[in-house]
Amino acid sequence: MKYRLEIPLKLPSLNDYIKVCRENKFAGASMKKNIENDLAFFINKLPTFKNPIRIKFTWVESNKKRDLDNISFAKKFILDTLVKCGKMKNDNRNYVVGFTDEFEYDKENKVILDIDEV
Repeated sequence: MKYRLEIPLKLPSLNDYIKVCRENKFAGASMKKNIENDLAFFINKLPTFKNPIRIKFTWVESNKKRDLDNISFAKKFILDTLVKCGKMKNDNRNYVVGFTDEFEYDKENKVILDIDEV
């Protein structure tokens, strides 16, 4: 089965996360928890995956200021939220068999997940 989910959020980059972690030893954990809570609203719209999945992340940015590798770091938050919401058992290689990243530019920041259950 194939599923598509659009998340209309600008997720933090790796640089944003590192900066917060350096400011306070608890701030990184708090930031991650807040992001996962925001993501859960959208992730909960997905079914529970019984089989391994492959995900195409399409990162839509409103400008070209952020480095691509910093943008795609946010997949960590998305995969962890999939597990926390009970949509898959784990995000290790037995359950996530691959992913790709694509980048587009538009007026609004968002990430689009195209999920294939294999």
